[in-house]
Amino acid sequence: MALVLAVKNIHPTIPQSCWLAPNSTIVGDVTLGENCSVWFNAVIRGDVHYIKIGDRTNIQDGAVIHCTYQKAATTIGNDVSIGHNALVHGCTVQDHVLIGMGAIVMDNAILEEYTIIAAGSVVLENTVCESGFLYAGTPAKKIKPITEDQRELLNKLSSNYMMYSDWFKD
Repeated sequence: MALVLAVKNIHPTIPQSCWLAPNSTIVGDVTLGENCSVWFNAVIRGDVHYIKIGDRTNIQDGAVIHCTYQKAATTIGNDVSIGHNALVHGCTVQDHVLIGMGAIVMDNAILEEYTIIAAGSVVLENTVCESGFLYAGTPAKKIKPITEDQRELLNKLSSNYMMYSDWFKD
């Protein structure tokens, strides 16, 4: 069973439609939307500020979602995929975004809808990633517009992860 803890008497809000891997951790001021999945060894730590996550978002294996004390909350939209071992910290992620494996998104960054952050990229503080583009590198730079196939992938990934999580439900 997932580790779900209150911090300073603030409990995470997790709908029954969500699936949490048995070794995932969710603590404090965290609100998950409907049909989210939190995968193995993922940590969502709302101990120093709030974290709000929209519907059908998947937080993949080893990802860490956190924020900065009294400065930067984390808000994640609907139909977002946060790749394995990604770090999402004190930022805003709008709908239909893919954050690749091992990517880092820092405080006060804004990832607009239909954005892809390539695996291993680092989105620096206060960066705005414009809708409809692929960003890559360290620091992440706008590389090119996403293709129609990539846009379709951003529309499908959340339903794929809902299906995968169903495999683990009783």
